[in-house]
Amino acid sequence: MSETTLNTVPHRHRVKGPLVLVLGGMLLLASLSFAISVGAVRVPIETVWGVLGNKLVPGLIEPHWTQGREAIVWEIRFPRALLAMMVGAGLALVGASLQAVTRNPLADPHLLGISSGGAFGAILALLHTGLFIGLLTVPLLAFLGALGATLIVLAVSRFTEATSADRLVLAGVAVSFIIMAGANILIFLGDPRATHTVVFWMLGGLGLAQWSQLAYPLVILLGCGAWLVARSDQLNAMTVGDETASTLGIPVARFRLAVFVVGALVTGIMVAFSGIIGFVGLMVPHIVRLLVGGDYRRVLPASALVGAVFVLWADIAARTIMAPEDMPIGIVTGLVGGIFFVWLLRGKG
Repeated sequence: MSETTLNTVPHRHRVKGPLVLVLGGMLLLASLSFAISVGAVRVPIETVWGVLGNKLVPGLIEPHWTQGREAIVWEIRFPRALLAMMVGAGLALVGASLQAVTRNPLADPHLLGISSGGAFGAILALLHTGLFIGLLTVPLLAFLGALGATLIVLAVSRFTEATSADRLVLAGVAVSFIIMAGANILIFLGDPRATHTVVFWMLGGLGLAQWSQLAYPLVILLGCGAWLVARSDQLNAMTVGDETASTLGIPVARFRLAVFVVGALVTGIMVAFSGIIGFVGLMVPHIVRLLVGGDYRRVLPASALVGAVFVLWADIAARTIMAPEDMPIGIVTGLVGGIFFVWLLRGKG
């Protein structure tokens, strides 16, 4: 795929990168406020920010709310919203980076089997190995599963001589089916009493977000996100082609593998805490490129913002469509992503 494939909007129709970041930041704050406010118990937005302000700066505001509402805001909805933002930002960053190094507009951690590998590792920890190293067990095995799936996809694509971008995605889809079959076997052989919880988790959900666990996805997101942003120029070169990137001194094979490993790490950690949330990495980079163009110095930070906003609103929809029931967020993103995928296929011919 040439650079023009990732850069299809005339320059005069694009929005300047800083403006997108400012508007995206404002939209993110508004979305965060609304996400914490809505639910089975409606909390006024002024109460939301009053509780948050008092927690961050004790005594800032005289409390005029009940302890029940304070617990809803601080202990339940705020951690959930923060996890939604981190998952959306992380998956969008990974999707944008994979699309660059594979030169494929359809590349996505879900389609390439990375999410399935992460789910396999997490299910293995939840149903079979136990938490042998405490809370780090599930994220660790999810990362190892995602990394293993990535290496299998690369091996299959090499074995089948699937060197084109489209065939790489097909290899990822095939590997994803195989890994999910293995995951289903693990569920079948596991404790029947835990099966319902694991199946619900596989559909994607943020309801188990806790303050004690948010540090893990946050550290991975900040570290890997900074690594990717620092290599925006290399990603720009990769969108043009391997030969061009090589002439610029980029070790193409090693750099592509490094991006896959970083993508597996981010995806595995996010899957460990949220389950499988598909199509975020596919949709968001395309939407961002329509706004800011194909320069990855703008695409990556804008993708993180838009991804965070998208998953926040997907979670809002999941909590309100069938209220008071909590629908798995993966159903919402799968529905929207499937429609977007069909549109994208039609647009790319």
